[in-house]
Amino acid sequence: MIEDLKLRGKYGGFLFLADAQRGIPWLKTHQHAELEINLVARGSVTYVIGKSSYTFYQGECVWLFPGQPHRCIDRTADALYYVAQFKPSLIARSCHQEKNAILKKPRPPKNAVLHTILPPVKFGLLRGIMDSLLEEGLDADTLNREVGYGISPGFRYEHPNPDLLNAGLAHFLQLAWDCQLASATKQRATPLHPAVLKALDLLKKESEFECLEKLAHECGASATYLSRTFKQQVGVPINRYRNTMRLERFWEIRKNSTHQMTLSEAVFAAGFGSYPQFSKVHRSIFGRSPREIDNKLTKPSQSTTQSQ
Repeated sequence: MIEDLKLRGKYGGFLFLADAQRGIPWLKTHQHAELEINLVARGSVTYVIGKSSYTFYQGECVWLFPGQPHRCIDRTADALYYVAQFKPSLIARSCHQEKNAILKKPRPPKNAVLHTILPPVKFGLLRGIMDSLLEEGLDADTLNREVGYGISPGFRYEHPNPDLLNAGLAHFLQLAWDCQLASATKQRATPLHPAVLKALDLLKKESEFECLEKLAHECGASATYLSRTFKQQVGVPINRYRNTMRLERFWEIRKNSTHQMTLSEAVFAAGFGSYPQFSKVHRSIFGRSPREIDNKLTKPSQSTTQSQ
C-alpha cells in the first residue's frame, strides 16, 4: 500500500534516528512516494524486498525507491539506523547532473536493491550531517513513536528550521549517492522459499495461526521444514515473528479504536492469550512496560498533536 507520510509543503523530506529500544514495530509491507535512505549506525536491520530478504549492518547505506515495496522484518536489540525520506520535489530541485538521473525514477534499473558499505570517513561525515539536523528537531522518543507510524491522531512532523533541514537533506542525498556510485556493494539477497513467503503473508493478515502445524499445512510444508527454513531465511524463529506481528496489530488497534477499548481488550484482539504474555513479549523487545508507551499515546504531548 502507499503510505502517506503526512509531510507538509514546507518540508522536502524528514529524518529520524530509529532505535530498536524506542520504536514501535511496523512490519507491514509498504511503499511511499518518497525516496528513502537508511544508514545503519549500529547493529543490523533485515528487510523483505520483493521475494528476497536482505540484512544490512553497521556502516551500510541502503536505498529504498518509491516503487519498491518493503517490510522491516527484524532488527537486533541494539539497532540504530538513520531513516531519511526525500520528496520528488526536493530531488528535482537538487539533482540536475546525468549521474543523478536514477534518483528521479520510481525504481532503480532491474529493480535492484542498491546499497553500499561506506568507508569510515564517509560514514562519519554522513552521520555527522544527520546528527546536526536532528539537534533542533523533535525528541527521539516522539520521532520513534510517531514518524512513519502516525500513532497519535493529528501528529505531523515538525522541525524549527525547514530551510536548514531541506538544505541538509539535499547535501546528504548528494554525498550518499556519490558513495553509492563509487563503491556499490554486491547483492546479498536471500531468495525466500514459497512456503516462507506464504507464512509471512498469513502471519501478517491473520491472528489465528497459533498452531505451527496449522500454519505449515496452509503453506504446503511440514512443521519441521517450515520452522527450520523460516529461521534460516528470515533470521528469526516463527514464534518471535508471530509475537512481533501481534504487537503491530495491538498498536494498530489502539490507534484506530473508535471507542474506549481497554488495554486488555486490545491485547486479546491482537491475538495474545493473556496480558502477562503480552507484557512479557513487549518487555523482551523494548525493555520497558507497555503502559509507558500507551500513556504517551493516550496523553500525547502538544508537540505530537500539531495540526496541518
